[in-house]
Amino acid sequence: MPHILGSIIRLQVQRSPLKTGEKPHRVYDPGPIASVERLRLSADGSVGLMDGHEILDVHHKGHLQTRNDRPEKALSVGFAGHYTEMQQRYGPHMVPGCAGENILVDARRRIGLDEIAAGLVVLSPGGEERVRLSQVCVAHPCKPFSGFAHRHQTVEPETLKATLQFMDEGTRGFRCVPEVTGETEIRIGDLVAVVEMSSEQ
Repeated sequence: MPHILGSIIRLQVQRSPLKTGEKPHRVYDPGPIASVERLRLSADGSVGLMDGHEILDVHHKGHLQTRNDRPEKALSVGFAGHYTEMQQRYGPHMVPGCAGENILVDARRRIGLDEIAAGLVVLSPGGEERVRLSQVCVAHPCKPFSGFAHRHQTVEPETLKATLQFMDEGTRGFRCVPEVTGETEIRIGDLVAVVEMSSEQ
């Protein structure tokens, strides 16, 4: 049996960039995040499906403001337990999904890169493999997101540095590459598991 981390409790796309303004005054705004029922994955990125409508994620190659300049920017995954830690440290405004990941998994503990470095696999509730996610890497935090954690209030440089360190190592999620030929769909309720090393040898 695969090592299942949890079920998918939220799928979402970014309709437009979440960071606005010019450096060094850029701010992070989760407003453009849209929750969707299903996510259609292809080599070009992800498309959210909701009420019969399609919403291109900003990391889709076809988006007019695409942020997909590297393969691993195509998709991102976060974990519910990490949000519990962020809320305990910064407050209730750190709502699950505010970091902008596409897939939120109901894993109530800390997930480190060492546990998922071999890759992830999305399974149907019945155990049928939908898609594998490879090249997993940490989604490093940015200063605007750290500023959002502090409700855009001015903080000491040491405090901002500590926040960046806390948000790193996967706290704010992981990036990955969906291994797809053509298109595939994932849904809320699907399961996310760790790829078994023996199957990769």
